[in-house]
Amino acid sequence: MDKATVSAGSKAPSSAPSRFTSFFQRPFPLYFSAALLRLVFLLYGLWQDANSAVKYTDIDYLVFTDAARFVSRGQSPYERETYRYTPVLAWLLLPTARTTGHALWDVALFSLGKVLFAVADLVAGWLLERVLVRAQSMDAATARKSAAIWLLNPMVATISTRGSSEGLLGVLVMALLWAVMARRITLASVLLGFGVHFKIYPFIYAPAIVWWMDRERMGAGETRPSTAKSPWLNNLIAFFNPFRIQLAAISLATFFGLNSVMFILYGPPFLTHTYLHHVSRIDHRHNFSPYNTQLYLASAFPSTSKLRVESVAFLPQLALSCVLVPLVLAKKDLPASMLAQTFAFVTFNKVCTSQYFLWYMVLLPLYLPRSSFLQDKRWGMTALVLWVATQGTWLQQGYELEFLGRSTFLPGLWLASLGFFLVNCWILGVIIDDVQGQSV
Repeated sequence: MDKATVSAGSKAPSSAPSRFTSFFQRPFPLYFSAALLRLVFLLYGLWQDANSAVKYTDIDYLVFTDAARFVSRGQSPYERETYRYTPVLAWLLLPTARTTGHALWDVALFSLGKVLFAVADLVAGWLLERVLVRAQSMDAATARKSAAIWLLNPMVATISTRGSSEGLLGVLVMALLWAVMARRITLASVLLGFGVHFKIYPFIYAPAIVWWMDRERMGAGETRPSTAKSPWLNNLIAFFNPFRIQLAAISLATFFGLNSVMFILYGPPFLTHTYLHHVSRIDHRHNFSPYNTQLYLASAFPSTSKLRVESVAFLPQLALSCVLVPLVLAKKDLPASMLAQTFAFVTFNKVCTSQYFLWYMVLLPLYLPRSSFLQDKRWGMTALVLWVATQGTWLQQGYELEFLGRSTFLPGLWLASLGFFLVNCWILGVIIDDVQGQSV
């Protein structure tokens, strides 16, 4: 074998990685591919809706657009039964209520909400890239590789183009995290208040952010000495630094200000459907949670007991996601803490649907590059296979129940829910262990 052959042979293996790496050198290829992926799903969805008995469009999108139609007539969005969201969402979708009398244009207008959600996916991905550059000091190309986990994820693209609004939450959460990491406290406070108004769950991030914002990390130097003689009183005084007070004051003012405006406009139905409903909701359809069967029984046989499972199921969920996880992880790694909090919140929620998975998927690229799952590919593949397999088992049981009319609640659906729950608990444990192993 001559030297030229050897030289050529030695260069061959590096050509494929080079092409892969070059894909991320500039933003255009990644974001164009992500947009094209969503366009393909959107067009396919229009075809499926027109030609199949099983519709591509999510039922939630019909609820959103119906509410927007009521608003366009000067009525309350809560005239639409099962609308459980802030009026802001219905306002954003007002263009979908317009009609032209031309079938093609009407379909295009009706689909504008899906386009909005798909664009939100792209914006969330761009913000994710910015956070990776700032929080983990990545170069832009490496950050885009990690952001691709979100941007090129078919599950994310499918959920948004079916008409789920979770992409908007992805934008709010990533913008909040970017603002906190950039020490833009006023912006972070407004985003936190608006995010909790838009969808309740971002309130779980407040304890982690507050715990993370000590004077040293915010660039204010050492804690000022206190004249108090008691050590615990010194610590308490030091805790209430100006940054934490500012975050609390502005975020609460934003939240209550928005709620006051909505209450003036729409009255008690706003509070009932947007907030109070979630305490006692007993949704059991498409629900991966182990509470599924209990919620079904509660809906079929209403109990006279004052203490119902669906009203207290949030207690272990909040204890884990709002207290234990942020206390242990926030000061070590705020983005990873927010991921673990969200993962715990979704896993222990009494209602767990596919859309909720996007709540933690948008944060996943902030943790994966340094995770045990990527350091040991077999470990990561095991987690992925188990997560997909247990979810698929549940979907098979759910299909038999909802489409074939077979009673699979016990033992099939309940065991599938329990299996999926246990796999998620294991993954959560690995995430927490990984972050705890990092140096502060």
